[in-house]
Amino acid sequence: MSQRIVLRGGRVIDPANDVDEIRDVVIEGDRIADAAEGDASSHEERVIDVSGRLVTPAWVDMHVHLRDPGFPEKETLGTGGQAAVAGGFGTVACMPNTSPALDTPEIVRELVERSEREAACKVLPIATITRGRSGGAAVDFQALVEAGAIGFSDDGDTTADSAIMRQALEASVDLNVPVIVHCEDKALASGAMHEGEVSRRLGIEGIPAAAEEIIIARDLMLAEMTGGWLHVCHVSTRRGIELIHDARQRGVRVSSEVMPHHIVMSDEWVAGTRVLHNTSAPASEPLAPAHPYTKVNPPLRPVADTTGLLQAVRDGWFDIFGTDHAPHADPEKNGVPYQQAAFGMSGLEFAFPATWELVRAGHIDASELVRLWTAAPATLFGLDRGTLSPGAVADVTVWDTETEWTVGRDTIHSKSANTPLIGMTLRGRADTTYIRGKEAYSA
Repeated sequence: MSQRIVLRGGRVIDPANDVDEIRDVVIEGDRIADAAEGDASSHEERVIDVSGRLVTPAWVDMHVHLRDPGFPEKETLGTGGQAAVAGGFGTVACMPNTSPALDTPEIVRELVERSEREAACKVLPIATITRGRSGGAAVDFQALVEAGAIGFSDDGDTTADSAIMRQALEASVDLNVPVIVHCEDKALASGAMHEGEVSRRLGIEGIPAAAEEIIIARDLMLAEMTGGWLHVCHVSTRRGIELIHDARQRGVRVSSEVMPHHIVMSDEWVAGTRVLHNTSAPASEPLAPAHPYTKVNPPLRPVADTTGLLQAVRDGWFDIFGTDHAPHADPEKNGVPYQQAAFGMSGLEFAFPATWELVRAGHIDASELVRLWTAAPATLFGLDRGTLSPGAVADVTVWDTETEWTVGRDTIHSKSANTPLIGMTLRGRADTTYIRGKEAYSA
């Protein structure tokens, strides 16, 4: 007798089916079942009252760093997968800045096989653009897709060679997978935070917005020339998304993502301020100025950019949200000067409370937020996830939108606790996450 789980009476938001209403969600085995059909007597039925809760497809994050293989002190498939389900995610795509880099079919296949055994969620590999992610020679794009890669990226670095970028974009036309780009002119990006009034006040060398925008412009030109599919990572400036929007209006095949930290945090956080911008959440106790947990790449930008990025979300210019979950071990983030600390912050477990605050503040409606985290990435990347349709894989998250919790090392499931949210009280988190019909996380 198979198990039938009935999630009863929650607010179900399933943008793929234009659903936002109080209803039941039924799971039979590893699939979503039709709540109006089926014979309960043929199943061992478990009814769970989720009234007052939000129920959605498990979220999808197309930009995470799992550091596996090669950096177990930072994260592993196991710890990263647990952080994902604790954050309400059922599917993540992992970047290839690993050791060895994900640059051969053998390495990609091995990662896929291990993730099925070790990760609590679905893991989709993104392969490199260049061998060893070194920028010197292109990989075998077709062989990597056949091995399971869902795109190509040298994320963490820009592929500086325009001829290789052209080759990758040409390959994307036939393979129908994106070239996923980290846009940064290294010659301009020798600093540690955004170049502006705050960096000058702190005496920290800055990274100008133009370092990102120049490469966005170059890659858009190459995408226009080749007809390839360009996906721009972690856009952090208003001008950057304007360049992308204008190119799309011209018919360029380009998609883009924005990260919660670039909307709710600014370079004022580097100065110590801790207020979630564009929300009504109360300010928290300040951090010490130049705390390494605020160091991320692209850097936190001025408040004007956080507002501009939010408006671009409201205008429908961004295709998806992502976290850029970037765990680091303590020696890279604690007790080192800001300029020497590693770039990156953990993000999987804070995506919901950060972006649900945008709903609470009235900037975006709940269905649109859930769409950007579920149906939108699933549709964009051709995934069989992100929906509660009958017959779909039963990846489901039940959310408690009102619970308050304090971010601490003991509440973080990632192996790395590098987040400037440490010590802050947030509202909302995953209550239960089901992966293929089985409970993978419960608060």
